This record gives sequence, structure tokens and C-alpha cells, in this order.
Amino acid sequence: MSDSTLAGAILTIDLDATAANWRLLADRVAPAACAAVVKADAYGTGLERVAPALAAAGCRTFFVALPDEGLRLRTVLKDAEICVFGGVPRGAEHVFARHRLIPVLNSLGDVEAWSGFARARDDSLAAALHIDTGMSRLGLPPDELDRLADEPGHLDGIELRAILSHLACADEPDHPMNRRQLDVFRTARGRLPQAPASFANSSGIFLGTDFHFDLGRPGIAIYGGAPAPDRPNPMAQVIRLQGKILQVREIDSPQTVGYGATHRAGGRERIATVAAGYADGYLRSLSNSGTGYVGDVPVPVVGRVSMDLITVGVTALPEADVRPGAFVDLIGPHTPVDAVAAQAGTISYEILTSLGARYHRVYVGGGAEAR
Repeated sequence: MSDSTLAGAILTIDLDATAANWRLLADRVAPAACAAVVKADAYGTGLERVAPALAAAGCRTFFVALPDEGLRLRTVLKDAEICVFGGVPRGAEHVFARHRLIPVLNSLGDVEAWSGFARARDDSLAAALHIDTGMSRLGLPPDELDRLADEPGHLDGIELRAILSHLACADEPDHPMNRRQLDVFRTARGRLPQAPASFANSSGIFLGTDFHFDLGRPGIAIYGGAPAPDRPNPMAQVIRLQGKILQVREIDSPQTVGYGATHRAGGRERIATVAAGYADGYLRSLSNSGTGYVGDVPVPVVGRVSMDLITVGVTALPEADVRPGAFVDLIGPHTPVDAVAAQAGTISYEILTSLGARYHRVYVGGGAEAR
């Protein structure tokens, strides 16, 4: 018996669409190079399958958030440049050197520790330098940038592969923060040793050539997310999530559906119970607001999303189309990831990175289909 028979829902990931999205972004940012951000298990789509597909499309530089992600990625990409946004945990320097992970240095303390490790080895070690231009998260703050600019010896032993920063409001093209950060970044870069610059995330790539510098760094757009929410999405959809119908029943007023009795029948209704829930990343905020599809027909989520189950209204559909074992598109051609995010009151990043482990995953494209 196949896993798809046993599973409650099927998640299909299109590797060709992923690769096509990266190529579109690479063309847009050219003549700059284009990296790929594959943190959080390639935004929930599967690091070990997606990263090789991106490498086959031409990507050579990858960014992850954590060292463990870098080590996972190294097992499938032996020659790629792998940069770790979170830097080097103290005591893990030998791990980074052994596996050729490139730390993103976020503070003067990070710089001094990596430089000291390199000098103790009598070696030159690669790193990227993160300048905070307005996010106030990671990155050298202005006072530490001043010290580094005045005392460049802190960088002894470091081969500076990139100077980078991160845009706070790139998905709002007219936001004044974009230009302010650009000005700060240009000034900071001019005070530091010469190195390639990386500034544009997915949305930043669409802000224009001023933001491209030497290396684009897209993430969400690779996986089908819209770079600008209020504009047509040029990216291909990468995922399709289909939930299996377990049971169909008829109800009538005054019967209710689900926890809290939040849906009350206004007359005779047919309700299909589907095997997916918030334990699978189908968010509870989609209760009474989400929409699935059976073919081209929308079916509303009625009642609360529970841990393992959702209920959808199928009164408008023929009985033959909504029998147990049939599927409902929860994310798909009619409900792309951004639309589901809007219904849930969140962003596509959360929808993708919440994709559950219980789904039966099917990878298509990338040279061959694999289940």
C-alpha cells in the first residue's frame, strides 16, 4: 500500500517551478550574481531536494540561518558557498572551518573571535560582514561600524566575501525606508575594505538596479511568494496541498459544526471532513475564513480548524465529487500560497514554513518524479 493511500493529505512540490523562479530572479538581478536563501528547510519545501535543483539551475551561493542547516546543506552540495546568517557560536569555529561554512559576522565581537581563530591557525578564513542599516536586529550597529572603520586590523585573517545588509520595507516599493537604508549602506560600504555587496532580498530585487549591487539574495519569491503584495505575482507556484475527504454528512438547522459551535447550519447543508489541521500547519486562523477547491468549485471552511481535521461546505457539489477518498485543494491553482496567507491574516512565509511533517510529499520535476 502506497504512502499516499495512508496519508491524510498530499503535498506536491514542483522543483521545475522552483528552478524557474530562481532563474527569473537571476535574470532580473543580472549582471549581479544571484544566491538562494534556503533556511527553514527551504521555506518548508525540503532542503535536501530543493537545494540541488537550484544548484542544477546555476545557483552557487546559498544562505541558511543556523549552523545545523549549513551542515545539512553541505551533505548534498559539496562545492557550494554556504553562508550562515546567525554567525559562529563560540566554540564552533572548527566545525565551520572543517565544513567550509561561511559565517555572517554580526558584531564586532563576532569579527574579533573569527579573526582570532584564523590568526591562531595562521590562516585566512572566509566570512561575510553584516551592517545594520535600520532593522535593529542582527548586524553591526553604528558605533561598532565606526570602530571597525577606524581600526580595520580587526579584520586581520578574514577573507571578506561580502558586505551585506537587509531591507526592512522592500515589499512596499514606495516606503521611504528603502532609500534611507540604501544611503546608509552605500556610506558604510565606502568606509570598509573593498568587498562584494549584497543588499536585495526577493522584494529588493524588484526595487531596481540601485539595490542590486553584486549579489542578490532572494528567498520567498523562489518558493512562489509574491515579491510585492499589491502587484501581480510574476513567480510560478511551487506547492499544492490536497486534503483527503474522510466523511461527508448532511446537517440541518439548528445543528452546528466543530469546536465552539461557531458554524450553525442555516438549512440543509452537506459538510465534508478533511484530514488536515493546525498540527499540519493549516492554521487555526483559517477557521470560518479559509477556502478550498474541488476542481473549480470553491468550498468554504466552516467551523473551527482543529488539530487533525477541517470541515468544508460542499452543498453545491454533486455527491460523486465529494465522496470519502476524494481530495480538496487547500493550497493550489485557485488558492495560491499568498491567497491562503491573506485568508489566515498572515504572510506566505508562515504558511510555507508551517507545512507539516505528516503530509505525504511528492516531488515533481528536477529531472525525474520522486515519491
